[in-house]
Amino acid sequence: MKLLALTHRLPWAPNRGDRIRAYHVLQALRTRHEIHLLSLVHDDEEESHLDDVRGWLPEVRAVRVPRTANLVRAGLSLPTSIPLTFSLLDAPRLWHELAAAASRLRPDAVFAYCSGMARLLTAPSVSSLPSVIDMVDMDSAKWHALGSTTPPPMAWVYRREGRLLAQAEAAQMRHARATTVVNDREAQTARTIAPDVDVRVIENGIDVARFSPPGPPVASSRVVFCGVMSYHPNAETGVWLAERVWPLVRHRHPQATLALVGSDPPAALRRLSTTDASVTVTGHVADVRPWLWESAVAAAPIRTARGIQNKVLEAVAAGLPCVISRAVAAGVPSEVQPACDVADDAAGCAERIANLLGMSPDERRARAGTAVLDGLSWGARLQPMLDLFEEVGASASER
Repeated sequence: MKLLALTHRLPWAPNRGDRIRAYHVLQALRTRHEIHLLSLVHDDEEESHLDDVRGWLPEVRAVRVPRTANLVRAGLSLPTSIPLTFSLLDAPRLWHELAAAASRLRPDAVFAYCSGMARLLTAPSVSSLPSVIDMVDMDSAKWHALGSTTPPPMAWVYRREGRLLAQAEAAQMRHARATTVVNDREAQTARTIAPDVDVRVIENGIDVARFSPPGPPVASSRVVFCGVMSYHPNAETGVWLAERVWPLVRHRHPQATLALVGSDPPAALRRLSTTDASVTVTGHVADVRPWLWESAVAAAPIRTARGIQNKVLEAVAAGLPCVISRAVAAGVPSEVQPACDVADDAAGCAERIANLLGMSPDERRARAGTAVLDGLSWGARLQPMLDLFEEVGASASER
C-alpha cells in the first residue's frame, strides 16, 4: 500500500519525544508499505537532515515554518476560533505541497502525526482517502492542564487553546478511519472528546540495546533530568528541581550534582548554573546516553505531563532508578514502574532522590533492573499499528 505520511517535525534525529515515536512508526510501516513523507521543518539544523530521511524513504518533501510570521498570525487569531496550534504549525506552501503530492503519488491512504497535521486530512486533495491519526497524546488536555496551573494572562490563552483544540480533535477523529494514542489515559480523554470514534492504544517502546549501559554502574552522585528545555513544562521542572528540591538534597549529600540536559534552555534555566556550582545546564548534547550512564539517579517530576515520557524509559534502560511525579507515573508502563519512586512535593522529591543517592551503585542498578524491559521493544509495541494498517489497506482495496 502507498501511504502519504504527514509530520509536524522531520522524524530525524530521533532525539526528542515528538521525533522518536514518529521515526519508529515510519520505520515499522515501511517494512510493509511504500511511505512518502511531507513534513514541516522549523530551522536550518532540522532541514539539514532531509538527506538522512531520504536514505530510508523513497520521497521526502519539507516545508519550512516561518516562525516569526506564524507568531504574529497566532496573536491575531486569538479573537477567532482558530487554535494557536494550527497557526503555529503552518507554512505558506503546505497546502499546495499536499495537493501536489496527492496528485503525483495517488496514495492509498494518509497517516497524520498529531492534531497539527491531522487538520490537513479534510483538504479536498485527500479528504476521500482512508486515514489514520496518531495523536500520541491529546494536546488539548495538556493545554487545559497548563491553564489550571499557570497564572494569568497565559492561563486564559492555555484554556482557550485546550477548548478549541478539543473541538478540532473531535472533528479530526470522526473523519479518520482510526485514531491511535500512547496509553489508556489518553484513550479515555479521546473517547470523552469524541465517544463515537475508533481509538486504539499503541504504546511507546524503547531501544533497550542502544541505551543499555556499556559497563558496571559508576560511583557517581549526579542526578540527571533530560528534556527539550524550550518546552515549558520541562523548563519549569528544571527550575523547580534546582531551586526547591536541590537544596534539600544537598543538605544530605553535599557532594551531589544536578545535570539539566537538553536543548534550548531559557534564560531562567541558564542562570541556575551561574548561581550554584553544583548545577549544570548543558544545552544541546549530541548524545544523551553518556549523561545517563555517568549519573546515579534520574529525575522527571513534571507537573504537566501527558502520554508516555520517553525520558523515563530511556533512563531505566540506561540503568538508573527514577524519581517521577504522579502525572508522569500515570503514563509510565506497568513494567517500568518498579524502578520508579513517585513524589509531587519538593520535600518528598528530595527525600526520594537522597535515599537513592544513599544506595551503593550496585543497589541502584539493581533497582533499575526491577523493570521488565523485554517486551518493550519498538517492534513489539508497534505490531498493533501494523495490524491497523492491514485493516486500512483492506478498506482501501474495497474502495
